[in-house]
Amino acid sequence: MNNYCTALEQQGAKANPFFTLMGIEVVAMEEGHGELSMVVRPDMLNGEGWLQGGLYTALADEAIVLAIYPGLQEREGIATISATTDFFHGVNEGTIVARGKIVKRGRNVIFAEGTLIARGSEKVLSRTTAAYAVTRQAPAGEEQTR
Repeated sequence: MNNYCTALEQQGAKANPFFTLMGIEVVAMEEGHGELSMVVRPDMLNGEGWLQGGLYTALADEAIVLAIYPGLQEREGIATISATTDFFHGVNEGTIVARGKIVKRGRNVIFAEGTLIARGSEKVLSRTTAAYAVTRQAPAGEEQTR
């Protein structure tokens, strides 16, 4: 298990400063599936009174990362190549859940999907598709690859 997974298991949300700032709770972190929840606060809303759109993508990305990290090999990491979010519904209160899953893992690229859902109604708020480069830390004295 990598250092990030271990830190999340030991420290919970405190292992990730973004989680602490946003009040994000880790619900699940296992190979192929990650899940987070967050209570929408007034200070997260945009000028129109809706949850700021970038948070949809950020939450989906973080849930996807929780699905990817447990399956990485020693010395592997990831870097986001691309992410596209389709927005279906706005939200301005309540709890939202972000669920991430791996769609396909190759040697150098992982394709994944994150879905945001309004807890209670189970209404799908957004869907994010993303690709991640698998990075490999080189042994001491060698150059790192990406």
